[in-house]
Amino acid sequence: MPWSNQNGGKGPWGGGSENGPRPVGGRNEENRQRPHRPAGGGRSTPPDMDDLFRKGRQQLKQFGNGGIFLLVGLFVAAFWLFQCFYTVQQNEQAVVLRFGVPQEGIVSDGLHFRLWPVEIYYKLPLTEQIVTIGAQEPYGLMLSGDQNIVNVGFSVYYDIVDPNAYLFNVSDPRMTIQQVAESAMREVVGRRPVDDVYRDQREAVSADVLSIIQATLNKYNMGVRVKRVSLTRAVPPQDVAAAFNSVQQAEQERNRSIEQGNEERAKKLGVANGQAARLHEAAAAYKGRVVEEARGEARQFERMAQEAANAPQATRFRLYMEAVEHLLSGSGKLVLDKAGSGAVPYLPLNELMGAKPASPSTPATAKRK
Repeated sequence: MPWSNQNGGKGPWGGGSENGPRPVGGRNEENRQRPHRPAGGGRSTPPDMDDLFRKGRQQLKQFGNGGIFLLVGLFVAAFWLFQCFYTVQQNEQAVVLRFGVPQEGIVSDGLHFRLWPVEIYYKLPLTEQIVTIGAQEPYGLMLSGDQNIVNVGFSVYYDIVDPNAYLFNVSDPRMTIQQVAESAMREVVGRRPVDDVYRDQREAVSADVLSIIQATLNKYNMGVRVKRVSLTRAVPPQDVAAAFNSVQQAEQERNRSIEQGNEERAKKLGVANGQAARLHEAAAAYKGRVVEEARGEARQFERMAQEAANAPQATRFRLYMEAVEHLLSGSGKLVLDKAGSGAVPYLPLNELMGAKPASPSTPATAKRK
């Protein structure tokens, strides 16, 4: 080699011989003589970024421009298909619009397809919806018919029966329902005394409010059916709550006194009605007895008249005997024997007259000789 010829067999650094230590022949020779390090031992060398970019450009050149367009097209197609499919849950319903025009029919639950972006959809719940009015005191203060202020809180429960009308006939259906309900409640409360709202006629107030709300929403053609109106709160304002409670206690005392008076009246009235019924029954029984006796006597007199017409002598004798029997049955009787010595007997008249007369069937007799 040139360096060996020029230096007489010595290396570029000199002192070398053919049998002596061999001169270092550069970096490659050093690398060959350096012992190989096992994988994972020592510090790893970082990757060459230039080589990576160069390899990437070569692969893109091999793939060509058409591959890029294909990838973009596949991405766009996947995104379009992802937008075309949509899911309606079991408690939902959907309305589809094509070029902004609602389509006929309601989409039920399940997986559905649409031509995005030509068609769009809106989901609506099938469950019962609730609108609450007067949750805070300033928004629930109302004036009653007897010029009292009452704090009313209530809820309106409704169902969506026509999704197209609900979505497109008014701009904000929920706010519209809330405003209509509040107006209806103020109208009903303004026509009634405050006691009706507090306790007496709460169900009637709710029924009147529901009727007004439903009639108004039907005029708007909102596609809503109001199911019920629930009064959750009907109390006086906080500023007059103490005075109102005092009035309520006084009214309760008055009502309790009235109830006690009514109970006492009912008790005495029941006793009087019982006595009156007893007297009435006794009078009716006496009347019936007298009437029946009179009828019996009349029938007896008719028979006697008929017998007197048939046998006047026998009838006269029988009447005589009955009269004598009747006269003699009521006085004491003393029977004397005419035969004797003619002496006047001693009669204990006081004892005889004071004695109880005997029955007509067994007359008392006394004989003295």
